[in-house]
Amino acid sequence: MLTSKLPDVGTSIFSVMTQLATEHGAINLAQGFPDFNPPTALTEALAHHAHGPQHQYAPMPGLPQLRERIAAKTARVYGVPAPDPVTDITITSGATEALYAVLAAVVQPGDEVLVLEPAYDLYGPAIRLQGGRPVYVPLTAPSFQPDWQRIAAAITPRTRLVMVNTPHNPSGAVFSDDDWQQLAAILAPTHALLLSDEVYEHMTFDGQPHRSALQYPQLRERAFVLSSFGKTYHATGWKVGYCVAPPALSAEVRRVHQFVTFSVSTLAQLAIADVIDEAAHYEELPAFMQAKRDLFGELLRGSRFELLPTAGSYFQLARYHRIAPGLDDAAFARRLTTETGVAVVPVSAFYHDHTDHGLIRFCFAKQDATLRAAAERLLQV
Repeated sequence: MLTSKLPDVGTSIFSVMTQLATEHGAINLAQGFPDFNPPTALTEALAHHAHGPQHQYAPMPGLPQLRERIAAKTARVYGVPAPDPVTDITITSGATEALYAVLAAVVQPGDEVLVLEPAYDLYGPAIRLQGGRPVYVPLTAPSFQPDWQRIAAAITPRTRLVMVNTPHNPSGAVFSDDDWQQLAAILAPTHALLLSDEVYEHMTFDGQPHRSALQYPQLRERAFVLSSFGKTYHATGWKVGYCVAPPALSAEVRRVHQFVTFSVSTLAQLAIADVIDEAAHYEELPAFMQAKRDLFGELLRGSRFELLPTAGSYFQLARYHRIAPGLDDAAFARRLTTETGVAVVPVSAFYHDHTDHGLIRFCFAKQDATLRAAAERLLQV
């Protein structure tokens, strides 16, 4: 008889809420994907290469021309020495595969991995599949800022890896320079590695820059830094991401990557390589997404939802205590989907023990018409 390695894990909440939205004809503000197309230059580049000769496997680490352009972009955007495109950059099937590959590469049975909660729902199960033990440290709600004293106290000689995410999903909180400096000081006397999930790097608001682990030499030497072309180019279905890490760490990621995915879509890599040097898209992305955040906030100004500040990503948290006091967030999310026709995600799904803060998550990476239609329904709640 088969014994499950993850007996307590069901279908992802994002799939569950999307399916519920489909069944009830709800507007889907649950799953984190845009309902608008990628930039025209990118889709035209893909079409161009679709009629070309390159339809076979790309090299396992990724196309050389794409890795070279990622290296140049990294140096340009963050003002740091360019990573070596040959040894430091690996193209993955989305950042999700990169996350799994890092954990599979470095976590040994009995290792501890520090996770700041709420967190993307892959983190815990992927750690456990390697025989590791997730050590959860809560971010301070409702600001979701890290408590560095508590984080320092959670690190032990068994800590193999610390996982951070900025801009943060689901809260939209963003690490400051002080946050990175404190993390660097905490990790300095340890042998712990760092996984920095930075997939929303080009979505920070109100003039606040995204600060990357790559900008801190004492962290960069021990860090796996992950990014996502799917997020940056509104093309989540293309599943193209990448990992930047020092040569020895990249080599370990590639040992796993070659047996999980081996290589990523050649056509998608060619198309992205063609447009990545066009900086206008990602330079304008913060203002583009901030406008959507602000529009959604303005549309819900007269509602009974209490919107929390969001400094980055494309997510908006909201309290609903004025609508359904005492109702748990999972039940409220289902009710909102089935009765109001707007699908959301309960924030308890981002906690290993389903901690309920009475919060739901909206995704505002939608066409303005979609946001207006959703707000019209939400104002009736």
